[in-house]
This record gives sequence, structure tokens and C-alpha cells, in this order.
Amino acid sequence: MGKPILEIKDLRTHFFTDRGEIPAVDGVDLYLNPGEVLGVVGESGCGKSVTSLSVLKLVPIPPGKIVSGSILFKGKDIVPLREWEMRKIRGNSISMIFQEPMTSLNPLFTVGQQITETVRLHRGINRKEARSLTLDMLKKVGIARAESIIDEYPHQLSGGMRQRVMIAMSIACNPELLIADEPTTALDVTIQAQILDLIRRLNEEQGMAVMMITHDLGVVAEMCHRVAVMYAGKVVEEGSVHNIFKNPLHPYTQGLIQSVPRMNETRERLYSIPGNVPILSKNMQGCRFAARCPHVMQRCMEALPKLTEQESGHSCRCWLHETQQEDAV
Repeated sequence: MGKPILEIKDLRTHFFTDRGEIPAVDGVDLYLNPGEVLGVVGESGCGKSVTSLSVLKLVPIPPGKIVSGSILFKGKDIVPLREWEMRKIRGNSISMIFQEPMTSLNPLFTVGQQITETVRLHRGINRKEARSLTLDMLKKVGIARAESIIDEYPHQLSGGMRQRVMIAMSIACNPELLIADEPTTALDVTIQAQILDLIRRLNEEQGMAVMMITHDLGVVAEMCHRVAVMYAGKVVEEGSVHNIFKNPLHPYTQGLIQSVPRMNETRERLYSIPGNVPILSKNMQGCRFAARCPHVMQRCMEALPKLTEQESGHSCRCWLHETQQEDAV
């Protein structure tokens, strides 16, 4: 597919708190090809949202900070860029759909004012042209009453409508990369399907690369080409959607898939992974999942395994597979 549009290399984003330095993102490596949809999955607190915020350098300073690593967008490292340089990229080349549109939209301005401001800032067009483009964007994302919605305030709209406005704002400048952070949270099932269908259509029609941040494996199966599974600040498995669902290698990924309800099975109780997510600290040793893993070995408690390729395009961070490879040799 050529050169990746986004490459994240050994990214470490830490938060400095009263209880010490918290490695929310602890050595993450990811890549995203042009026109591809990458799913980043994991339970709450695994670091997936902080990873996405790091890409746009939106992690609040303080308490957060990108400590080390690089984020290459079209081959250029954006980590050293200053704020005024990042403003040229945000909303223009890279856009983001945030988790909660009500808190992401300014309640004091109409939706039209907020979209036209973005368009005028990046495209340098006049107010009339910006309003016309805004109407086109609102219609493109499936808002039927665009002529009246454009002059309404966020609180006057439903959750699904506000999310469509956020998407219209994010695609107004034809970005090459769209980051969608839990775009269907708090929406009912029907609206969720419409929003996901809209993002898929934009990906296919405009060739826009999408990083989909979610904890919903159903969304991943429906939307994504590749998946990166995160746990406690690290990527523990990465591969194609087909490989991850058909042959999950990491015990955490296996647990996630096992916990998904199935229509053809009747169970008294859904499976849940035992234990809790560890409290992150700089002094952590061994595999992050060791305390919850059914296959834990002494080696798991002492050293952290590397993310290694087990088969073509399918990588896993687990001593279980390292041991199997050693035995085979």
C-alpha cells in the first residue's frame, strides 16, 4: 500500500500526578496506511484515547506530556512542532471526532458559525463561500434540514444530530486522516449504525484514512481493516481483522472476544475477564496482563515480552508464544 500516512514509534505519554508519574502510553508502535481503517481497541484506561490525543498534541500540559517517541505524519515528525504549526495541521490535514459532541461543540455559537470558522481559517475563503460550503457539508452527513440547522445551537439538537455536525466539521477541509474517538458513545443503536455507515462512506468515497478508537468489537468487525489491541498503555496484539477474530493469540484478546454475546448461544452469564486493570506506574515489571492471565508463568512476572511477529502481519506481545517458538527450534 506504499508508505504509511501515520507512523507512531515508541510513543510514551506520561501524566505527572500527586501519586507519581503515570505512563498512560508506554512505548506504543502503530502505523496507518492511506485509505485504511485501523481499529484501536481495549477497555477503559488502556491508553487508546491518550494515544489519539497525542497524535494531535492535545494532551493537556500539565499534567500530561509526550516524554519520548515520534509521530510521523506523511514522513514528518510532528512531536517537535510548535503550537502555531500544529494549528495548521489540526482540522486541515488531520481531524478528530471527539467522544462527546455536547462538550466538544461551543454552546455559545451556532453550529454554522463553528463550522464556517474552521473552513475560513484553513481555506482562506470569505464568509458567504464558507456558509455555502458548510451547508454542503451538513447535507453530506445526512442532515435533511441543513438550512435551518445551520443557525441552531448545539443544545437544540439531538445527540445523533450533534455527532453529525461534529463529523461535518471534521471533514470540511478534506483531511487525509480522521481520528474517531468512540464516535457512537451514548447514541442509540439505530443512530450508531447511521454514524458508522457515514464514516465508512467517507472512507470509501474520499480515500480518507481512519483511526477508529473503540472498545466495541462489533464496530471493529464492521468497520476496520486492521486492529491494534491495547492493554495498560501497550499494544499487546496487532493484525488484520480476519486474523484477530479467527485466531486471537494474546490471552487478553481471547478474553475480549470470548466476552462478546453470541446470537446462536444461550448462556446464563456472560464471560468476563477476572481481576482488574493494573494501576499504572513507572516501576511495573513483567507482562501487564500477568495478574489476570490463565496461562501465567514465572517468566511473565519477571520480564515484559516484546511485540513480535508470529505470522505474516500478525504480531503479539506474549511469552506463551515466545516459549512455543523456542520449543519448536
